[in-house]
Amino acid sequence: MRDPYAVLGVARDASEDDIKKAYRRLAKKHHPDLNPGRRANDQQFREITAAYDLLSDAVKRARFDRGEIDANGAERFAGFGGGFGGGGAGGGQQSRAYRRATEQSFSFDEIIAELLGRGGRRGAATPEEHPGDTRQAVKLGFVEAALGGKRRVTLGDGRTIAITVPAGIESGQTLRLKSQGKVGSRGVEPGDAYLDIEVESHPLFQRKERNIHLELPVTLTEAVLGATVTAPTIHGSVSLKVPRGSNSGATLRLKGKGIVGGDGKQGDQLVKLRIVLPEPPDAELTAFLERWGVKHVYDVRGKLGSS
Repeated sequence: MRDPYAVLGVARDASEDDIKKAYRRLAKKHHPDLNPGRRANDQQFREITAAYDLLSDAVKRARFDRGEIDANGAERFAGFGGGFGGGGAGGGQQSRAYRRATEQSFSFDEIIAELLGRGGRRGAATPEEHPGDTRQAVKLGFVEAALGGKRRVTLGDGRTIAITVPAGIESGQTLRLKSQGKVGSRGVEPGDAYLDIEVESHPLFQRKERNIHLELPVTLTEAVLGATVTAPTIHGSVSLKVPRGSNSGATLRLKGKGIVGGDGKQGDQLVKLRIVLPEPPDAELTAFLERWGVKHVYDVRGKLGSS
């Protein structure tokens, strides 16, 4: 193996903390479980781990600095003065400097456990995240996401906690729960829990920015003569006045019945009317239209042009 100090990229008088930080950084970058499909990382990670194993052990490091063992931890021949540590003044100075440092040992297994998360889950951490961060998907109902509020969520470790869902949250957004991730070891701060939001579809409502869209069926009588009907909204049912002579496709606006935006302004609900004929067909209505239609022909497709 190459000089372990060079492998980790640290100075020869590096402290225990410097070595641990260097290993953590390189392990994140090269660990095979954090980089699936990149075979080149396997050998690099083995070399990084071997270097860390040697330099994190106070006895091994001191012996390497004195030239008693090589970079692989193998014994050197008696009297051999070469090697990375050297047996001269430089090596002795480095050995003395190291002996002044703490000799408390630490395990790279703990660091790997933090990097991969409990159970070795891939993707539990990335180089940009704390090694104790966790991530999971959370489904929200359409109305629940639109209105926001309190709800309880079960995290990956089995804990159930209360969270606040911001009004108007959308699929693809993420909620960050501070210090609710994995608990670190040896005084390391716990990570954060990230909840990736997926909002379920709704059988009646559709969202476009902060407005809610609804298609509302009305009878022929309600459309022709006008009527006051009941319409559902995400805030509950309301009364809606259908103007006399309304057509299918006509859109009515319910002011303030949409989603509250980040600026505090509330969207509207847009109600598109759809005229529905009786089922089964009404014989009296059919007979009437047969007589009425002959005398009242009107063009509804003229604007479409010819194909």
